[in-house]
Amino acid sequence: MLVQDPMIRPIMFVGLAILFTILEALQPRRQKKIHRTQRWASNYGILILGALLARFTLPLLPVGAAVWALENEFGLLNELSVPIGLAGLIAFLSLDILIYWQHRLFHAVPMLWRFHRIHHTDLEFDVSTGVRFHPIEILLSLILKIGAVIALGAHPLTVIVFEIALNGISLFNHANLALSASLDRVIRLFLVSPDMHRIHHSVRQKETASNFCFLLPWWDFIFRTYRAQPEGGHVNMTVGLNVCRDDRAIKLSQLLVQPFISDHGSRPS
Repeated sequence: MLVQDPMIRPIMFVGLAILFTILEALQPRRQKKIHRTQRWASNYGILILGALLARFTLPLLPVGAAVWALENEFGLLNELSVPIGLAGLIAFLSLDILIYWQHRLFHAVPMLWRFHRIHHTDLEFDVSTGVRFHPIEILLSLILKIGAVIALGAHPLTVIVFEIALNGISLFNHANLALSASLDRVIRLFLVSPDMHRIHHSVRQKETASNFCFLLPWWDFIFRTYRAQPEGGHVNMTVGLNVCRDDRAIKLSQLLVQPFISDHGSRPS
């Protein structure tokens, strides 16, 4: 699996992106108001730029960092000689809770919010929103994740599984997909569902400041940031940010410079 990792993850990502795109077209939760062509070109375009930036600036990515830690017997789990199954569970949960607190940090710190807010300025909510992150945010997130992987001594296979799960569920919970209320309730016990995460993309600040989880939903329950439903309902709720509702929210060139333009606001609104 380690040898095939450079192929496995891209194939899984593309396959799941296509699957959820088809499902949301067949059973949409909300009617689209903006033509998807330019949005998708910008959202997937900025993903490609972020991946290229990380590839050419970082000496190691998370899986490579895990291999290094294993080879050098570095990190807490390696030092304590924790059984591999338990170590995998601890590392997986630790990485997921790290992503939760990273997400909250990117909302709380004005400078970090400037980069994260392009994820929230998307005027629609679909699979492509799940990859709409500024390249600088991607870089900062990877640096934090690499540090955590090394400090934990997370096994490379655990990191591969976590990366596949995180990316796949991010595509799923950003999908414009209608699920029955009963199915949604069951999913929310174990994974972040589309209805759960959509609330986080509301223009209402108190709703944006909720449901920070990406993969496992439990941290929102534990740290009291969980919100069950949006005030305006899922069909009628407005997604995005009030400060950016024009071409600046759609064009790739505008997304790249958005963090450096002060009139977009420095905090969620």
